[in-house]
Order: sequence, then C-alpha cells, then structure tokens
Amino acid sequence: MAEHNDLGKWGEEVAARYLQERGYVIKDRDWRFGKRDLDIVALTEDLSTVVFVEVKTRSTEELELPEEAVDAMKVTNLGIAANSYIKKNDIVEEVRFDIVTVVGDPASTPQIEHIEDAFNPLLL
Repeated sequence: MAEHNDLGKWGEEVAARYLQERGYVIKDRDWRFGKRDLDIVALTEDLSTVVFVEVKTRSTEELELPEEAVDAMKVTNLGIAANSYIKKNDIVEEVRFDIVTVVGDPASTPQIEHIEDAFNPLLL
C-alpha cells in the first residue's frame, strides 16, 4: 500500500477515535457507492443527526491545509454518496456534513480539527 494510503488510514482511525470520545456513534466507515466513498458515517450523541464526515490527513500543513482539499467536485461526490446512503438506510434524522482534519503521523501526537457543518452539497 502506498505511504499516503497508510497515512490516510491512520488519519481515519484517529478521527473515528476522536469522534467516539466525544459521544458520536460510528455507524459506517469507508462506505462505498461506486467510485464515491464516505469516510465516516456517525450519529451525534443525542442520536438526532447523521453526520457524514470527510477526513483529511496530512503529515504537515506546509503545502495545503487539509480542509482545502475538499473542493466543489469532492463536495458533489460526497453529496451523491450521502444521498445513496440515506435512501438505502431509510435515514429520517437530520443530516450534517463535517470535516475532520488530522495533521501529523503515527509517530507524533496529531493535531485534530473538527469543522462541524462544514458544507452543504445542495448549496453548490
């Protein structure tokens, strides 16, 4: 597996653990709809909101902030995948799209930022 894939998997583990520590219930990880994927699907602690979480991992912030990698095309693809997930799983709860950024590597303490309600695919 490529080194950047290893870093990404590690970042998703860090993000999932971070969310669980804050009371989120992880429903799915790496859910796929064709070529599109959802990194983490979680429920808020009060079980009222389904949160589609895009995880962006970087070893450093030098080139680009992780959240800057969530461009219009990525938001569109996340919206399509989320729509499929909602239909397939008969979701009736509120829906939100978050970004969790993880900067660091397995040998360091990562910097984590959770951007709640980061975007809405319907507003592009």
